[in-house]
Amino acid sequence: MISINPKIQAWLEGPYDEKTKEEIRSLLKNNPKKLDDAFFADLEFGTGGLRGLMGVGTNRFNVYTVRQTTQGLANYLLKQKAPLRVVIGYDSRHNSRLFAEETARVLAGNGISVLLLKELRPTPYVSFAVRAKKCLCGIMITASHNPAEYNGYKVFWSDGAQVVPPHDTGIMNEVKSVKDIRQVKLSELNSKLIETVDEGLDQDYLDAIRPLEFFPEQNRTHGKKLKICYTPLHGTGQTIVPKALIDWGFSSIAYVEEQIKPDGSFPTVKFPNPEFKETLTLGIALLKKSGGDILIANDPDADRTGLVVTHKGEPVILNGNEIGALCTHFICETLKKQHKLPKNGAFVTTIVSTELIKAIASTYGSLCIEVLTGFKYIGEKIHEWEQSPNSPQFLFGAEESYGYLLGTVSRDKDAMISSCLISEMALDAKLQNMTLVDRLHALYKQHGLFRERQYSADFASGKEEMKQVETIMGNLRKNPPEQIAGQNVILVEDYLTRTRKDLVTQKETPLTLPKSNVLLFRLADESKLILRPSGTEPKIKLYCSVRLKKFSSIEEGITTCEKQLDTLIASFKQIAGI
Repeated sequence: MISINPKIQAWLEGPYDEKTKEEIRSLLKNNPKKLDDAFFADLEFGTGGLRGLMGVGTNRFNVYTVRQTTQGLANYLLKQKAPLRVVIGYDSRHNSRLFAEETARVLAGNGISVLLLKELRPTPYVSFAVRAKKCLCGIMITASHNPAEYNGYKVFWSDGAQVVPPHDTGIMNEVKSVKDIRQVKLSELNSKLIETVDEGLDQDYLDAIRPLEFFPEQNRTHGKKLKICYTPLHGTGQTIVPKALIDWGFSSIAYVEEQIKPDGSFPTVKFPNPEFKETLTLGIALLKKSGGDILIANDPDADRTGLVVTHKGEPVILNGNEIGALCTHFICETLKKQHKLPKNGAFVTTIVSTELIKAIASTYGSLCIEVLTGFKYIGEKIHEWEQSPNSPQFLFGAEESYGYLLGTVSRDKDAMISSCLISEMALDAKLQNMTLVDRLHALYKQHGLFRERQYSADFASGKEEMKQVETIMGNLRKNPPEQIAGQNVILVEDYLTRTRKDLVTQKETPLTLPKSNVLLFRLADESKLILRPSGTEPKIKLYCSVRLKKFSSIEEGITTCEKQLDTLIASFKQIAGI
């Protein structure tokens, strides 16, 4: 007799629907390896929430894993001394509305009031709604820019930012304690505790972001001169971004019609992520055809913003670091000219993002601090600074993965605000007969060329592959390289042990950032490499950056930097065995 995984047996014999059981039997017969992967672990609620492939099993995102996760969250919420009210939003992915409803049913089953958005809306909209509706927390059903097979569950706390310690660990512990689906308390969807939130909140959001404009009169007088092409990549951006742009004075908008309609299959793109050039193909075609100035592309939950600029008649794709640097300079320069730049103004970025942002901010006497990867840490800083009157004043946050936040209306990266900010920058440049590429090149001439690249080492899904990732990180900790691509390693930062070691002086100092499985290597020529494994997938990300202070031309300098990046990545891959 064939031995069946006890978890699989429990689903076959337990209170699960017949369709789910039939799918398990089919996989057991036709694809046992896939079934084993679906049950070999429990889909974990991590520091960023829950995310995974949709399907049956404990290691998949489905109605039952959503219910158990929500029961754990409810158990944690019930321990808080605060009004028990939660807002829930969802994106355009398959089953997102269903998962949102199931989440609402569990919360209501535990006596918790729920505000369920009537229609799909962006992730940062939920961040805004948490504070606008005075909720204890918010939940967004989304897998952001992941492929169509994925879905996820993101939790915000009462300050509108993603959960951080102690709440994230508290929720994780409660979720782990829910071992059986029978522990879940479930109400009907028509429960009096579940209230629908209509489109009226849209206007509240638009009213809240309007004061973030730097040149309201200029935007409304000349905004129509800026020709914008826009795509939400089949996602939620279409519900708010056009309204916001028009409200700020940008009425000349051409839409990528093939990608306007919300569709969880994302039929026109392989990955609904504006970081990928191929994802922008249709948008760039429209940009050329329409003679547009810029293309703005949002990911499906509208927290990331991609940008393509028409420069000298050709489309130029700007990456996340370049966009963040441009925004930083625009904010500093504009506030300085308007005599509004606060003495305690501060920018927040991440350890894997471009150091050009820090260079720009320091030129204007503004503070720029780095936090761990993940926008939740930027949101955490906003909350921390608001608690003390002598703290820095948050102005702008940016991360290399196309996430930006101007002001504190939202507490997460916000593509709605970013799209408006980028349009305002582009118009200001156009009125001076410049493009944003011209402005970027001016920054390079002032501060030096900063170039960055990311490499992702993806392993097959499974137990052994996850162990392989652990082994690679362990080996590098025990035996850090002394040289990379012929350059001496002068500094090693280990965020797991929270130590910084200067290899020149052999002096060790503590790191102040939270514990994280990250290694940073700084080289003698100011290059930097950061290695960060995924916490949920067998994947390791390598972030590499270089700086060139002297160059004869922008084009020549970029070529030199790109070659240097090629060499560094190839060398490190060989050293790490990835």
